[in-house]
Amino acid sequence: MFLKRLERRKNGKAHTYWALVESIRTAKGSRHRVVAYLGELKKGERCGWAQLGRRLNGQGRPQPSLFDPPPYDDPTDDEPVLVKLKNIRLQRLRDFGDVWLALGLWRLLGVDTLLAKLIPPGREEVSWAVVAAILTLARFCEPASELHIEDTWYRRTALEDLLDVSVEKVHTDRLYAGLDQLLPHKEAIEKHLKERLGDLFDLQYDLLLYDITSTYFEGQCAANPMAKRGYSRDSRPDCPPVCIGLVVTTDGIPLGYEVFDGTPGDQGGSPVTDSKTVETMVKSMETKYGRANRVWVMDRGMVSEDNLKFLRHRGGSYIVGTPKAMLKRFEQYLVDHDWHEVQAGVEVKLVPGPGGDETFILARSADRREKEKAMHERFLERMEDKLKKLQGAAESGKLRDATVAHQRLGRLKERYWRAGGAFEVKIAAIETPAGKARLSITWRRNPRWGEWNALSEGCYLLRTNLTETDPVKLWKMYIQLTDAEWAFRITKDELEIRPIWHQKEDRVRAHILVCFLAYVLWKTLAQWMKGSGLGDAPRTLIEEFAKIKSGDVVLRARMVDGSHRTIRLRCVTTPDEAQKVLLNRLGLMLPQRLRRIDDMDQM
Repeated sequence: MFLKRLERRKNGKAHTYWALVESIRTAKGSRHRVVAYLGELKKGERCGWAQLGRRLNGQGRPQPSLFDPPPYDDPTDDEPVLVKLKNIRLQRLRDFGDVWLALGLWRLLGVDTLLAKLIPPGREEVSWAVVAAILTLARFCEPASELHIEDTWYRRTALEDLLDVSVEKVHTDRLYAGLDQLLPHKEAIEKHLKERLGDLFDLQYDLLLYDITSTYFEGQCAANPMAKRGYSRDSRPDCPPVCIGLVVTTDGIPLGYEVFDGTPGDQGGSPVTDSKTVETMVKSMETKYGRANRVWVMDRGMVSEDNLKFLRHRGGSYIVGTPKAMLKRFEQYLVDHDWHEVQAGVEVKLVPGPGGDETFILARSADRREKEKAMHERFLERMEDKLKKLQGAAESGKLRDATVAHQRLGRLKERYWRAGGAFEVKIAAIETPAGKARLSITWRRNPRWGEWNALSEGCYLLRTNLTETDPVKLWKMYIQLTDAEWAFRITKDELEIRPIWHQKEDRVRAHILVCFLAYVLWKTLAQWMKGSGLGDAPRTLIEEFAKIKSGDVVLRARMVDGSHRTIRLRCVTTPDEAQKVLLNRLGLMLPQRLRRIDDMDQM
C-alpha cells in the first residue's frame, strides 16, 4: 500500500486530497484500488500514513525461501471511505514472529501433511494434525503444561489466525486426546523425518551417536506403571526416573529414540542401566533403517563386554569410551612419549588390543587434567577432615566399637570415592592406663595413589574395532558424541522435558514424542542459522522474533452514503533494524497484513 495524491477543484479552488491505495492484479493488468480516502493531510500526517501503508503492504512480494507463509484473506471491497486520524487505534497485540517461524519449520518438515494422512479427520472440529502442531509449537516456543497452553499461551499468540482455530477450541481435553492420537505414529514420524532432514541437509548416516539421559515424575503419578524407583541422573532420588536413549547424526540431527524405565527386569535383576539399552536401540535402528556400515559412538556408561560382543557378532563397528579403571592396564604407555597432538592441549596415541581385533586410543587433555587435579585435592581435604573427626570421636571415647568405626570408614570411602584409596587407615583397640579399652585411628597418605594420579589425571581411554590407523580421525569421531550430549542439554534446559506430570503411561511416551518433535524443529532452525552465518543458538533468534507482534489497526470510517463503519485491519508490526537483518539473512519476509475484519461485534 502507498499514499496517492489526488487533486480536485472545488468552487474554483484547487484542493489536494490523499488516499491509501494498493496495487492489485486483474485480467487487464495491474490496477490501483483505493482502500481509504484520507482527505487533506498535513506533512506529518502523510508520513504517518505512509508508514502505515508500508506496514500493511504484503502483496506482490516474493515468497520466503524456506517456507511459504499461510494464505490470508484479503479485502476485495473497494468502497471509498473517509478516515479520521485521531480515531485510529491499535488493539489486541499478540505474539506473532516466533509462532510464525515455528509453524513454517513444521510445514517445511512436512509433518502437517504426514499427520493429516496418518490421522484421518473425523467429526472433531479441530484435526488431530493441528492439535499435534499446537503441542509441538508450544514446546518449541514456550515449554509448559497443557493447562498453560489453554489458559495463557495460545491466547497470547497469533496462532488463532495462522491455524484458523479459535481460542475456545483449544483446551486441555483436546490437547490430552491429541497426545493419545499422536503416539501410535511414532515410528512413521521418525522415518519421515529421517528422509526429510536428509534431503534438506544432505545428512550422512554412517556414523551414529548414542547416549542416554533421564527425566522424572512429579505429582500424583502412582497409577503410572512407569513411575517406579530407580537410578536418577537428575539428582532427584525422590522422584521416579524415566530413561531416554537418543540416536543422532554427527551434526546432532536426531534419528530416533527409545524410552526405558528404571525398574528391575522381569527376572528380578538389577535396575535397567545404560549398557542394557544398547541392544534394544541398535535393533530398533536396524529394524527401521536396515543394517549398514555404521559406526556406533557411545560413552563409557554404555559399554559392557556383552554389548561389544553383540555389535561384533552383527558385523557392527564402534568407537566407545571405557571405564577409568581399565586405564591402569596401560600405565606403561602413559609414560612413553610418542603422543600425537590432535588439537591445542589434547594428545592421543594408539595401542594395539590384546586380542588383535581391537585398538585402544589413549588420550590426555590439559584442561581435563586441571579439572581432575582440583577435584582430587577437594576430595582429599574433605576426606582428611572427616578422618580427623572420626579420630577425635575415638580419642574422646565416644567411638569404642571397632566394627562401627569400620562401617563409618566404609561410608566415608564411598562418599569420597575419588580419594578413598589415598589413605591407609589403621583402626586398632588399645588399653588406657586406667585399664579401659578405646580405639586408635591413624592414617597416612598412600604414595602409590598420588603417583598414579599425577600420571593419569586428564587421561581417558577409548576402544574401537575400526581398521582406521589415524589417531586424529579416531579421536575426532569419538568427541562428536558431545552432539548427543548437547541434544539432551537442549531438551532438558530449553524444551523442559522434565519433570513429567502425566499419570498415564502412554501420555508420558507421547510427551517425550512431542519433546522429540520440538527438538527436531530446534535442530532444523540451528542448521538453517548456521548456513546463514548466524551461529547455532536458536533461543536467541526465537526470543528476538517473539518481539514481532500482530495487532488490529482499528479505523473509524465514514462511507460515501454518510454511514459509519469500523474497519479492523489485522496487521504485523514492522520489524526493527536487528530483526530486519535476521529476516534478510534467513531469506524470510514477514506477511504484514493478515486480514480485514469490518464487524467489531464478531471479535
